[in-house]
Amino acid sequence: MKGLKKRRRVQVIALAAVALVLSTALIGYAMRDGINFFRSPTQLVADPPGPAEVFRLGGLVEEGTLVRGQGETITFRVTDGGASVPVAYTGVLPDLFGEGEGMVGTGRWIDGVFVATEILARHDETYMPKEVIDALKEQGVYVDPDGSG
Repeated sequence: MKGLKKRRRVQVIALAAVALVLSTALIGYAMRDGINFFRSPTQLVADPPGPAEVFRLGGLVEEGTLVRGQGETITFRVTDGGASVPVAYTGVLPDLFGEGEGMVGTGRWIDGVFVATEILARHDETYMPKEVIDALKEQGVYVDPDGSG
């Protein structure tokens, strides 16, 4: 009788372990497209990803590079002070998007151009995403508006 209980307990523990591994694998598989890594222009130039990798790029829209009105595609360059990369986007830009302003885009690096599928801009005059601020500070370009950092 005692051997039967012990065997049943081992079977339940083994079944629970298999279920845990399977559920973890399913969660990882489901999230594979939802995880987008952030890169600054300097990081992108130093270590370009493959064309299949979706990631986020952030920085400041470089002055004098925003080109509109040539079809549906809008082109501009994004910089963090250390490097500048070309961006192409087809769609409607956010209202507060403009030259010299912070932005974060989601897309792919294809033939030396960041092809964005989504562009996010700040939602007011003072907000900028933390990742963009960190990348600009790393390049020595960003100074906090309130002078605290």
